[in-house]
Amino acid sequence: MQFSEKRNLTRWIIIMASFVIVILILWNTYSFFQIFKNDERVKMEVWAESLKTLLNADPLQDDVELPRQVMSNNKTIPIILTEKNIIINTTNIDENIVKDKARLADFFEKLKKQNDPIVIRIGPGQVQYLYYGNSSLLNKLKYYPITLLLIIFLFGALVYNFYRSTKMATQNKLWAGMAKETAHQIGTPLSSLIGWLEIMKADNVDETTIAEIEKDINRLQTITDRFSKIGSEPVLKRLNIIEETEQSFDYLKSRFSKQVEFSFEAPKKPIMVSVNPALHSWTIENLVKNAIDAMKGKGKISVVIENDNNLVKILVSDTGKGIPKNQFKRVFEPGFTTKKRGWGLGLSLTKRIVEEYHKGKIKVLNSEIGKGTTMQVSFKKG
Repeated sequence: MQFSEKRNLTRWIIIMASFVIVILILWNTYSFFQIFKNDERVKMEVWAESLKTLLNADPLQDDVELPRQVMSNNKTIPIILTEKNIIINTTNIDENIVKDKARLADFFEKLKKQNDPIVIRIGPGQVQYLYYGNSSLLNKLKYYPITLLLIIFLFGALVYNFYRSTKMATQNKLWAGMAKETAHQIGTPLSSLIGWLEIMKADNVDETTIAEIEKDINRLQTITDRFSKIGSEPVLKRLNIIEETEQSFDYLKSRFSKQVEFSFEAPKKPIMVSVNPALHSWTIENLVKNAIDAMKGKGKISVVIENDNNLVKILVSDTGKGIPKNQFKRVFEPGFTTKKRGWGLGLSLTKRIVEEYHKGKIKVLNSEIGKGTTMQVSFKKG
């Protein structure tokens, strides 16, 4: 409990520290922006004073070299000079804009919004206004915080993804360990049940009863085998997929209510596929049980095997409540379930068995609310 509280406290400290860092970055950037903006204002005031000096100077007597240098040194700040609301000069503005009156008017409006104009009093009754915009450096600085925040966001996403992947890997190891331990624990009473079955045979107990018990013991052995394979690379065998699927289907058919109508269709010729029989049986069991749950134990279930060029497709259809289209992919996510009681692991585990172990594909082929769902599993033949 204390460890959990300390971990939560650490997370909040990191979040708050990150928030403070972001605020400091934004504040510092804003401060730099204002400093550069004020600096450019001073430059423009000097530029305006130089222009005034040039206009009032006597070319034959006054030295105007310094004002000329001041004006020529401005190569980044766009300027529009007006007199009596008429543009009389432009500096550092694209020629294409200057030639187009409409574009120049739009550009002029933007400059008005960026900075207050500087008034240049040339002489009695002669006043000019200097409008200027932000330099390219100032414009770049304006987008700097956005770039920096984007980098921080991407770095945070990378750290989160690494943390999530590590956590998922740890959880997978834990689940695999629990599955193997479950298989080990089931093994002890299972061995005892096999012994009791032999005693029942020796005592001439009814053969039908013995046969049913033997089926259930074999089923328990299959379940134990399944759990023991989780986390390990399963051994694949080239088997007839029709026969393997039908065996699992027939077992389930005999153990569910008569209110569920089962049907099975498949080609007559064998279709050979590399599968692990225990894990494939688990796949069919999960899909059929999920379909029965969707129908609340009453309806029709059909399993159809189709031979399609290089693929073999297994279609499991039900007449249940259906799945909304926006949940077609989510049903395979670990923990996702629409049941009041459920862990949301069945279809997730099925997807892993089909796609990771058998290199196949599984998807919701189609579904209609209130009418039913068809799930499709496909494998490569051979």
